[in-house]
Amino acid sequence: MDSFVIEGGNPLIGTIEVASAKNAVLPIIAATILTDEEVIINKVPNISDVDKMLKILSLMGAKAMREEDKVIINTSNISRLEIPSDIAKEIRSSIFMLGPLLAKYKKARVAYPGGCDIGSRPIDLHLAGLSELGVNINEDYGFIDCDAKNMHSGVVHLDFPSVGATENLLMSAVFLKGKTTILNSAKEPEIVDLADFINSLGGKVYGAGTSTITIEGVDRLSGAEYTPIPDRIIAGTYLIGAAMTRGKVRLENAKFEDVYALLSKLRSAGCNIDYDANSIYIENSKRLLACPSIETQPYPGFPTDLQAQILAMQTISDGISVITENLFETRFKHVPELLKMGAKVTTKDRMAIVRGVSRLHGAEIVASDLRGGAGLVLAGLVAKGQTIVRNVSYIDRGYERLEDSLSCLGADIKRV
Repeated sequence: MDSFVIEGGNPLIGTIEVASAKNAVLPIIAATILTDEEVIINKVPNISDVDKMLKILSLMGAKAMREEDKVIINTSNISRLEIPSDIAKEIRSSIFMLGPLLAKYKKARVAYPGGCDIGSRPIDLHLAGLSELGVNINEDYGFIDCDAKNMHSGVVHLDFPSVGATENLLMSAVFLKGKTTILNSAKEPEIVDLADFINSLGGKVYGAGTSTITIEGVDRLSGAEYTPIPDRIIAGTYLIGAAMTRGKVRLENAKFEDVYALLSKLRSAGCNIDYDANSIYIENSKRLLACPSIETQPYPGFPTDLQAQILAMQTISDGISVITENLFETRFKHVPELLKMGAKVTTKDRMAIVRGVSRLHGAEIVASDLRGGAGLVLAGLVAKGQTIVRNVSYIDRGYERLEDSLSCLGADIKRV
């Protein structure tokens, strides 16, 4: 597997454009199943998770091809209503195919999804919601068989505002006669983007971004050309990297409102931040102050996908920080690797206590998941000497050639 070799100590300086959001693109790719007409998605990052979603569509009989940063999809000839288990086990987002398949074809067979090992991430909420809408579900031998011939509109209340369950239920209800309401829905910007995409095809989805989403059934959807929102997690990673390295970075194609929970932490740590509608500027010239308390929460709270990165920042900040991970129970797997670099972190259950040190030192470390891997790279950028990050295929799931982006900002990082 590829590795990153990093020589720490260089500040990140410059301007970089943020790519479209991985967590917006993947459900949008799944939603193309809902229409028989061609869909063009712009500014699609060249990452492994996207490749796997397109492969799933192709194996099901759809036409899915990439032209530079565009993806062109036509799902009119889908003939296989089963998501292959070998790919489903590699990518959790494969479960997004379930809702569109049930909406369009009234049946589906899917394997339990995999992805990064950051916790159990059960799909019970997906299945419970679909069951409330009349879907007959049979779980057997690692597969989920769904029959939606009696599926109907109705009201679904989610016990927790799950992003994936909200998106799957939203897509499953697009063609149901009448009105379907999702209560306690997740509010993430990627859900708003999915709703905007479906509406661009002729759907009628209202209330995305609030706790109540309403879907009025339509007969069919058309094709469209669509550009997803920028990736708030990539933006957050660059912002934290600039803060840690005492750099000056301007992000283009970045929405400040989507990362405001992070911006407030960075400001309290001592960073200078400015922004407008489409860009964010950050500057830091001194040692950061520790953030006393950070808790991951559903949007608009602090995102779990930035927890590893901001934990890395706390390892070199002045003071003590307590980080509580409320969403996933095993999302501190990067901590033992940070300890190899001289970090002082104590973990218990879902809490990490970080005592900042003046500087980390280079080490050979291993990424075990996507966001944890990104956090280790950021640690390497500020460490004294050389850091080698193994298993960067995890990082490739969500960042397109991260080493190239960081190199453009002045980092000494290369892939080997």
